[in-house]
Amino acid sequence: MTAQELAQLHCTPLKGAHKRLSGETLAARLDDLHGWIEADGHIAKDFQFTDYAQVVAFVNQVAALATAEDHHPDIMFGFNRVRVVFTTHSVRGVSLNDLICAARIEAMRNI
Repeated sequence: MTAQELAQLHCTPLKGAHKRLSGETLAARLDDLHGWIEADGHIAKDFQFTDYAQVVAFVNQVAALATAEDHHPDIMFGFNRVRVVFTTHSVRGVSLNDLICAARIEAMRNI
């Protein structure tokens, strides 16, 4: 499934380890999500901006997306950088919902 296809999907409630993505399956899906990495049961990406106003605008866009999808990342930010981290607690790792949100963030940035 490509990033464009993932970005067309919406998050759904998931439970259980059988919904967790890992190994080659996760690696293959991340190949199409430029800059997103997997580590320790989550996916993350660092974003760079030229000023704080752009940082805040981006964080607000991510927050709106997370609220709409009911799938909330950890977001860390400073003057010109943002780190977004997704994991699905109910599956204790990375799920399709994390990839959907990552793809939607990428689509949002390419508009």
